[in-house]
Amino acid sequence: MIHPKNHTFNDRQAASAAAKKALLEKFKPKPMVTDPLIEQRKAEKELELEILREERRKEREARRAAAAAAEAIRREEEAITEEARELALRAAQKAARDARYAARKQRRN
Repeated sequence: MIHPKNHTFNDRQAASAAAKKALLEKFKPKPMVTDPLIEQRKAEKELELEILREERRKEREARRAAAAAAEAIRREEEAITEEARELALRAAQKAARDARYAARKQRRN
């Protein structure tokens, strides 16, 4: 910067205008520098995202298959338990019927 001493008013005014202009230049937007590899990085990112989505989809399918298998096993166990209850009930009913039949036979004799 020019030293303001021993200069005229016009010199000081020009120096002030130059300083203001330099200050305004500092705030102007800079020209954008585009990365030449931006498309390549974008494609890589898309590929990684697609791979991640595929992995997550496979994990979800595996969890669903495991849950379906567990549900099928649970249903089968319930069916077996229900069948066992039914058989026990029938056996108890048959035993009661046989006992009544035997009691009638003894009364007749």
